Amino acid sequence: MPRHNASFDVVREIGLELPDVEVSSTWGSPALKVRGKLLACVAIHKSAEPGSLVVRIDLGQRAALLADAPGTYYVTDHYGPYPAVLVRLSQISKDQLRDLLRSAWRFVTAKQSRTFSRVPANTSAAVRRRR
Repeated sequence: MPRHNASFDVVREIGLELPDVEVSSTWGSPALKVRGKLLACVAIHKSAEPGSLVVRIDLGQRAALLADAPGTYYVTDHYGPYPAVLVRLSQISKDQLRDLLRSAWRFVTAKQSRTFSRVPANTSAAVRRRR
């Protein structure tokens, strides 16, 4: 596969095209967040290859990406339990990155919608009826 010159600057540019995305940091690493929730960040754990990006996605989609393009996408034991995939930025095109970040945005925002629509179990019946 041809090498690409994607960097976090390109990730930032694409990410900021999506609604409610902001530039932030996590563990001292450049990151993109949606309404305060992590969307993607530069991978800093020692198990990740240099030049990798962590992107939050559904575990089923991760499995498909790993099967379809193992030269671009990978996961380490550290990231395995999390709904995320590692991306070799040198191996992904701008269009592929755009599609991946859109999928990640849908995953993160769908998860937030489910969280915000829930009423805590310890809420009184009168409060639950008002909601």
